Amino acid sequence: MSELAYTGLTLDRAGARRSDDQWLAGLRKNAKAVALWRDHCLVRAEQPVWTDVPSDAFFLGLDGDTGVFAVDLSDLEEAAAAESVGADAAVDLRRLVAGLDAQGATRLAYARGLLHWNRNQRFCGACGSPARAAHGGHLRICTGCGKLLFPRIEPAVITLVEHGDRCLLGRHRGAAANAFSTLAGFVEIGESLEDAVRREVAEEAGVAVGAVEYRASQAWPFPSGLMLGFRAVAESPEIDVDRDELLEARWFTRDEVLALQEEHRVAGTGRTDSIEHFLVTSWLSGS
Repeated sequence: MSELAYTGLTLDRAGARRSDDQWLAGLRKNAKAVALWRDHCLVRAEQPVWTDVPSDAFFLGLDGDTGVFAVDLSDLEEAAAAESVGADAAVDLRRLVAGLDAQGATRLAYARGLLHWNRNQRFCGACGSPARAAHGGHLRICTGCGKLLFPRIEPAVITLVEHGDRCLLGRHRGAAANAFSTLAGFVEIGESLEDAVRREVAEEAGVAVGAVEYRASQAWPFPSGLMLGFRAVAESPEIDVDRDELLEARWFTRDEVLALQEEHRVAGTGRTDSIEHFLVTSWLSGS
């Protein structure tokens, strides 16, 4: 896998051609579709199942001249969905990531997000009429007022805050005693990304942040996020957690973070597919 999972998709999304229903119909004849069920990937022997492309499959893009599609079997019960494509289970995508290459993980995450949106945007928010899929699933059109509905993306900031040679990690409500993580939150209307970083850190941990520096972004279709990663510098080491989202927050040295990572590795609770891992690893290396 690449350093940052779910990024670097090499498929050609063919945005200029996917409005052509006849072209899509031609592609379906010699293509395959990855099968999903209610946000879970249908698998056989822990590998994603690819099946023939039905007429209602959604278009992901072109791999060379070959179409790549995704089919949503959520209208069936789980056992029936699995049987229909010869799968033996429906599993969460993140459980599969370690056994997939970078493109495999990215394609599945993309498929999951697109299917989730189509399944949950069946009606128009303006007039309440049913909305039909168009452009291979990248657009829905209201059958009442004609409003065009596009996939919703929810931007969120995630931040590694540092002060001197320590970084700030917090433990969220309901998390295990050693489950510390960087701070994150959704961007609000009328707010810049930098303002969102400062607000989230202040609200959750009571830490005032000065300099904010963008580092990287990551598609996070679980179901529709876009994670925007930052490094920030605290103006003071003072902490005052909100006791709502965070139960506690602490400053960690690099040795303490490494020890925490080792605990999770031994316990099998460590995750490496999120941008948080990228931010923390970059900080540990001094980059």
